[in-house]
Amino acid sequence: MTEATEDAVEHRTLIVAGTGIAGLTAAIYAGRSNNEPLVIEGDEPGGQLTLTTDVANYPGFPEGISGPELVNNMKEQAKRFGADLKNGIIESVDDSSRPFRVELRSGDVYTADAVIAASGASARTLGIPGEDELMGYGLSTCATCDGAFFRDEDMIVVGGGDAAMEEATFLTKFADTVYLVHRREEFRAEDYWIDRVEEKVEEGDIEILRNAEVTELHGSEAAGVENVSLVRHPEGHPTEKLDDADLADEVEHFEMDVGAVFYAIGHTPNTDYLEETGVEMDEEGYLKTAGGFDGGQTATDVPGIFGAGDVVDYHYQQAVTAAGMGCKAALDADEYLEEHAESDASGAAAEDAAVAESDD
Repeated sequence: MTEATEDAVEHRTLIVAGTGIAGLTAAIYAGRSNNEPLVIEGDEPGGQLTLTTDVANYPGFPEGISGPELVNNMKEQAKRFGADLKNGIIESVDDSSRPFRVELRSGDVYTADAVIAASGASARTLGIPGEDELMGYGLSTCATCDGAFFRDEDMIVVGGGDAAMEEATFLTKFADTVYLVHRREEFRAEDYWIDRVEEKVEEGDIEILRNAEVTELHGSEAAGVENVSLVRHPEGHPTEKLDDADLADEVEHFEMDVGAVFYAIGHTPNTDYLEETGVEMDEEGYLKTAGGFDGGQTATDVPGIFGAGDVVDYHYQQAVTAAGMGCKAALDADEYLEEHAESDASGAAAEDAAVAESDD
């Protein structure tokens, strides 16, 4: 990567990282505040919502709207208010001086008075055959978003933590039977959620498949998920046993007919580009903001850098909550920029006065 010359460095008042719901909402509000935001799309333009074929729970769309259509509408709205959208991936942010220096993977460099990190989080997947073809067509990473579309179907939830337990419990509202597939005997979820699931097991709504893993998804975009291949071993982690010649014969292979599969194996926040800054993160890479994701504020501990959406919110992870945080981040950034401008103006005035006095 070649180092950009100073002449090639473009200055922007505000840079927004990400074009998911949080980033685009921030861009809309920032544009209306005359901050002329530059929005960097990232490697997943539009965010996770582009994988959702039908968004039925976003306010204002009683008949639902497709994820890509909602994102495109918001992009047009952001542009209408003066936002510039640029294809690119942010490689790093340098907060050692002001303005911030923002470098893209392409080598393009910008400076900015403020930055909103709204680059989202990527759902973890299994990397198995059928995954890419069926994501959004019976395979989902959000039960709250998509569960109602598979009413009266048998469903699989993959995972063993709190999120998997919560999603399995939620899906019993719609499913014929929910099968909770976990690769070990013991769950890592809190006792509260384990107890909730056990209650549903007793009621016949959930069936737990311990020491089992999904290895392949079968179906099509037209038909959706139709059935899945699984393996099981009494000592757990069966796919690892498949790689051991002495244990492979002990692994049970079986098939299940289901109408939907939900992954609940966690998310990875897209915050690598902030690792060299002073922005505080938790051990998984989620940004820590003033008051946390439910505290109403988006400022990080680096003045001028703000967080919104799934880079902060590891709990709700809904489009509407991301939009709310994007709005807050833009308003917080605008307040910061105004204070920064006033401070600069006061400093300049004081400097001019000192020069005038010395001349006298």
